[in-house]
Amino acid sequence: MLLIEDDEAVLAAMGDLLSAWGCRCETVCTVDEALSRLDVFTPHIVVADYRLHPEVRYPEFIEDSAQAVAWAWQKAGEWQVNRRRVFVMGHSAGAYNAAMVALDARWLSRHHLQPSVLAGFIGLAGPYNFLPLRVDSLKPVFGFPQTPADSQPVLHAHASAPPSWLFTAAVDSFVSPTLNTDSLAYRLRSVGAQVETRTMPRSSHITLVAALASPLRWLSPVLDEVSGIV
Repeated sequence: MLLIEDDEAVLAAMGDLLSAWGCRCETVCTVDEALSRLDVFTPHIVVADYRLHPEVRYPEFIEDSAQAVAWAWQKAGEWQVNRRRVFVMGHSAGAYNAAMVALDARWLSRHHLQPSVLAGFIGLAGPYNFLPLRVDSLKPVFGFPQTPADSQPVLHAHASAPPSWLFTAAVDSFVSPTLNTDSLAYRLRSVGAQVETRTMPRSSHITLVAALASPLRWLSPVLDEVSGIV
């Protein structure tokens, strides 16, 4: 796994956490450092940082995500990785970013790519249909009430969308599975796109992703399900 994070404290903490999860993890602060490591290390997973509010607002964090995806896809050939097996995946806000990159062609097209190059999108407890905004802390992030309607992944469902696997927790008090995952799945199915929804047992919004870690895998078979997809 290649982890790129410009905050050294976060980088160290994430590196320790991922190593404890059983990952072989290379940690770097910059793209230049990442490139230098690739001479001796071929990652199967790239975990990329993106900027947050108040440093940026919508859609800049999506632009960050698209840049990371395009970089990894373009480097895959050099890594002797099959580009036809490149997936995007995220949890919660990360799932929102991944959905926008996978469904809305505007973002990858800036890097001379189309979402069709992706093998699929895997979303864990993502917010895909959240207007009007009701959470005060999110309103300045999306410039509410002037939030553009096309900020919503549900509006970008189309027949040629990459295959999507949408995971939800058994209990989620943060992101409504009905309003978000079910809505996106319905839109994708209605246009003929490939989509599956999976509800993970014994999981909450947080433990849905925490169950990827070796100490918590007994909670729910999230890792097995994701591994079976990729």
